[in-house]
Amino acid sequence: MASEGGSALTLAEIAARLGGDVLGDAQTRIAQVATLASAGAGQIAFLANKKYRSQLKTTQAAAVILSPDAASEFDGPRIVSANPYAYYARVATLLNPQGARAPSGVHPSAVVESELPASVAVGPHVCIGRDVVIGEGVQIHAGCVIGDGVTIGAGSLLYPRVTVYHGCRIGQRAILHAGVVIGADGFGFAPDGREWIKIPQIGAVDVGDDVEIGANTTIDRGALDDTVIGDGCKIDNLVMIGHNCNIGPYSVIAGCTGMAGSTTLGEHCILGGASMISGHLSLAPNTTISGASTVMRSIVEPGGVYASVFPLDSYEHWMRNASHIRRLSKLAERVSELEKKLKESEQGVG
Repeated sequence: MASEGGSALTLAEIAARLGGDVLGDAQTRIAQVATLASAGAGQIAFLANKKYRSQLKTTQAAAVILSPDAASEFDGPRIVSANPYAYYARVATLLNPQGARAPSGVHPSAVVESELPASVAVGPHVCIGRDVVIGEGVQIHAGCVIGDGVTIGAGSLLYPRVTVYHGCRIGQRAILHAGVVIGADGFGFAPDGREWIKIPQIGAVDVGDDVEIGANTTIDRGALDDTVIGDGCKIDNLVMIGHNCNIGPYSVIAGCTGMAGSTTLGEHCILGGASMISGHLSLAPNTTISGASTVMRSIVEPGGVYASVFPLDSYEHWMRNASHIRRLSKLAERVSELEKKLKESEQGVG
């Protein structure tokens, strides 16, 4: 069951803060958001996917957020917005403000070797090294480790057990969820006979402003230059980003994605869950990679949508198709030979 959220607001008050056009009773009070199927009294729903359009006839929502082309399909109170999904997100934020911030000050169990602004909140068993620069209003929860020379911008929030290695930089208003590791060594080893010689990773990680990084995600420091995460990027849980990657601003990376070193993403790329990106590749701006796809080559045309997985099938059919795939190389050779013979035959006739 959804929480009750914050204080109720009228549709008029919501529109005054967020924009949009109110149709119907503008004094309808809204205390929480919900889906079309589950909404009831005091709750506002939204329609962002056409396949749920039929639910407009049966929803018990007090109001609905709709696009202009669907505004006439619901008779009750509604807010019309060009982007109902984004509007819903803003309404949800308005009705469910972030929980009370941790009280400013340093917990007695924390070990702090740098000067901090009075507005910073440092939780139990936090370790902060030397020459660390932390902006106003930063919250650092229990068990975090901040290495020497780290910079964290104003208004950022680090949940428990975040580790930021030495020399890394976190922008303003960043959110790092529990278990995030920023700046561990990249996977760099030079072969020398049977041995692997470790290559010192002397770069850092530079995380931009307004970035959110999900739980247990790791971002490796650069071997020479920095690994860079652009402003506004949103990175899900259990993502691995290798050394010297450069992630363009406002890109979105879903959970369990793995990205090998020296990958470059243009602005506003979208990577579906469990995507695998080979190293030393570039993806053009606004590229979308479907979930569970493997990217083995650079993408130079912006705005494309790509996938590289087979649809789900029965085990029997999958194995049959797999056996055909193993023979594709020989089949291609045979086709090439036949084409050559056909061409020679046509030339002989001529």
